[in-house]
Amino acid sequence: MKSLLNRRSALLATGPSHLVQVTRDADTQPPAEPPPSAAPAPAAAPAEPARPVTTLRPVPVVPSPVTGRPVQIADTAELEWLAEEEALQPFRVFRSFDYSVSLLFHARELAYYIALYQDGSLWRALKATDLDAAEAAFHHYEEQATRLSDGETRRAQLAAQNEQLARMIAQSEAQAERLRCDLQRSAAQEQSVTGRQHQVRKEVAQLEAQRVAAQAQLNKAHRQIHQLHVTSNEGVPHLHSR
Repeated sequence: MKSLLNRRSALLATGPSHLVQVTRDADTQPPAEPPPSAAPAPAAAPAEPARPVTTLRPVPVVPSPVTGRPVQIADTAELEWLAEEEALQPFRVFRSFDYSVSLLFHARELAYYIALYQDGSLWRALKATDLDAAEAAFHHYEEQATRLSDGETRRAQLAAQNEQLARMIAQSEAQAERLRCDLQRSAAQEQSVTGRQHQVRKEVAQLEAQRVAAQAQLNKAHRQIHQLHVTSNEGVPHLHSR
């Protein structure tokens, strides 16, 4: 009986988890009859009572993911094929210059793809089965695309500032040229006015001299006429009135 219990314990320890111990009542087992030719065996010592064995229950096996991560590297060829088949639905799209990020949903497999593109070509891709993990990966690629496009952002800003400065320089130079033209025109006009005034004063002086000379000639003529009147009146007799 003891050896039987030992073998049963060994089987329970090494066997599958679904084995259950089976107990039988000692009263129901028939007593073993000694063989007829055997001599009577000496009386054996009383056996110890058997200890109850705990029943082993089956443990459910839960499959675990291969990597243990909710986001994995995606197969770019598979992603491109799904895009060509129009089997992906865009959930999020981000673009910064030549870099773009897309969060795509594959409804048939309930999977999410996060793709990073450079100049329209697929560069990197991730796959997730959870929307929260997919959105976190999308924001990670979004920050990466923003950092990658920082240089292009600065270049565009500097190019725009340089163009604005060039326009301002051209406007300033054009305004300065207009001011120079105005100053030159004003100086020429002032010179013309000055010359005109000088000419007018010269002509006025000439006319004034001519007037003085004419007035002197007129006064001389008046004196001559007066003298002639006096001379002609000397021959007239003095007549007394009645």
